[in-house]
Amino acid sequence: MPAIGAVRQVALSAGRDLDSTLAFWRDVLGMGVHARYDPPGIAFIIAGNVRLLFTDGVPAGIVYLDMAGLEAFHAETKAAGVPFTAPPALVHRDTEGTFGPPGESEWMAFLKDPAGNTIGLVERHPSQEE
Repeated sequence: MPAIGAVRQVALSAGRDLDSTLAFWRDVLGMGVHARYDPPGIAFIIAGNVRLLFTDGVPAGIVYLDMAGLEAFHAETKAAGVPFTAPPALVHRDTEGTFGPPGESEWMAFLKDPAGNTIGLVERHPSQEE
């Protein structure tokens, strides 16, 4: 059986307007385009060590991004008119350390880009900060 390594690339919908989708990722999330090819109309953004491929013809997806300062980001971008589908909320108390250091809590907020992709923003806090 082959040894599978880390996730290399995730495909997300670019929708019908690649420019507006990329502008959202740049202007709202602060993530710049790493490479773009026209034709065929595809673009890549690097998130950590993972390439996000934006192209038409794939269904909208969900991607979860680690973020520091989730509450402040939510307040600032919501005030600027960015709609969230869910505000920051506690989703998991990781007492056993299943997904990170034991005793931390995981908070998430959700929004959508113009192509309909859902973006989950994730921040971990020591449990006593709740």
